Amino acid sequence: YEALVLALWRQPHREEKYLALGLAVRHKRFITLEAVPLYRRLIVEGAWWDLVDGVASDLVGGVLLEHRTEMTPIVRNWLDDEDMWLRRTAIISQLQHKAATDTALLFECCARRAAEKEFFIRKAIGWALRQYARTDPEAVRGFVAQQGERLSGLSRREAMKHL
Repeated sequence: YEALVLALWRQPHREEKYLALGLAVRHKRFITLEAVPLYRRLIVEGAWWDLVDGVASDLVGGVLLEHRTEMTPIVRNWLDDEDMWLRRTAIISQLQHKAATDTALLFECCARRAAEKEFFIRKAIGWALRQYARTDPEAVRGFVAQQGERLSGLSRREAMKHL
């Protein structure tokens, strides 16, 4: 799994990287705790939303959902990493979790990064909250109200877009 993903990932064209990510997602039995170092590498080397976001939600999110106890400390560490794409991954890793979302972790991630000026972080906060609002709109309304001006205008607008 890792060798094949990396063989495609190392190719010079972006389309080959997309193929590597598609292959990684397709083979669900390999989306495990042991693959997290690979996913970290893909995030750091990918360093742009079109490559990172799928790794965050499909791969890291998949491991987090199945191994919450082991993955939560990793997500928390990534939230404070100097690499902005790892911080973004921590915020959006639960996009597909719906009712299984660890709300405390989601709100912690958003609150801890709320003061960040980076566009991609502000957008991620809003996106993660907006997605969770489909499951629990009142919780998101409450969180946004509680955070008030700590959340950027972009994060608030994105979070409340459909509420």
